[in-house]
Amino acid sequence: MFSFGNPKILFLLLLIPAMFGLFLLARKARTKKLKRYGRLDVVLGQIPDASRYTPWIKIGVELLLVAVVIVILARPRAKGSSTLTSKKVQGSEIVVAMDISNSMLASSTNDADGISRLQQAKFIVEKLFDRMTNDKVGLVVFAGDAYVQLPITTDYVSANMFINSVSTNMVPTQGTAIGSAIDMALESFTPDTKTGRAIIVITDGENFEDDAVESAARAADAGVIVDIIGLGTASGAPILIDRNKGVYMTDSQGQQVITALNAAEAQKIAKAGKGIYVSGNSSNAIGDINSQLDTLAKTDFMRTTFSPASEQFPAFAVLALILLIIDALTPTRKITWLTKFNFFTSNKPRTK
Repeated sequence: MFSFGNPKILFLLLLIPAMFGLFLLARKARTKKLKRYGRLDVVLGQIPDASRYTPWIKIGVELLLVAVVIVILARPRAKGSSTLTSKKVQGSEIVVAMDISNSMLASSTNDADGISRLQQAKFIVEKLFDRMTNDKVGLVVFAGDAYVQLPITTDYVSANMFINSVSTNMVPTQGTAIGSAIDMALESFTPDTKTGRAIIVITDGENFEDDAVESAARAADAGVIVDIIGLGTASGAPILIDRNKGVYMTDSQGQQVITALNAAEAQKIAKAGKGIYVSGNSSNAIGDINSQLDTLAKTDFMRTTFSPASEQFPAFAVLALILLIIDALTPTRKITWLTKFNFFTSNKPRTK
């Protein structure tokens, strides 16, 4: 028995009778046209390669293929099987605070058309999450204000989905409030826990709104280290606001806005938070942060994950592939090697 993740898609199965009806109409129209040339059995005798049966076989296979594809889209799952598994693990809690101000649209390298700082930030976070196996993770996004995008969780699949959806349009107030992001991340941890905790701030270091050093020191006093990953270069880059059209941000005088990495400010914040500062352009950035996180204290907690065994669409995908091959190999004309067999009349001599 099956259940379906997207059961409403099954309504598309109603298209199959309609498609078969169109096939019948096409066959009827074909017969009507052939009758214009004389008796149907005589006319068909003049078309030796035309088959009476293979078109029916093909339409049957094709309609079955459509049905299987619709079932795949509906996400069949084994009914009654558990989709969640839990186990006791040891880990820490890490909250990533990601800068999504407009300056993060600028190139992360000296090449103005290079990969943006925001894309580089997503790449780094995904790689960090890939290396984590038993830690709890959370996500805070910030520009002029800070918001919790993902509460503390052990669900890395959801975490990566949230990371991929991050954009500079998520925060209505522009600016860079690193201090607010640290304060918001500090409130996101599980209360009254003895586990090691860390905040990883990913930013270009341009802080305009608050005292981030003071916030980092407050986090350190609470037993939470603050690590900083700096993105961008000291020489700076223009802010590319429309990559397709090549449009860059300008100021009120029409001059391109250049934004540069403020590594000195980022290092001050990391020092106050008793953490480390690493450059996002360094090949060792992920390894350095990971080594720092390995020093955090670990505690026991239950980790719940989704079981992929419940998804049944691979079996239907194989069936769809088989049907597709059968359809491709089935001609609309007579199959030559079958013409020597007579399935519908007897070869025995008639008796009077």
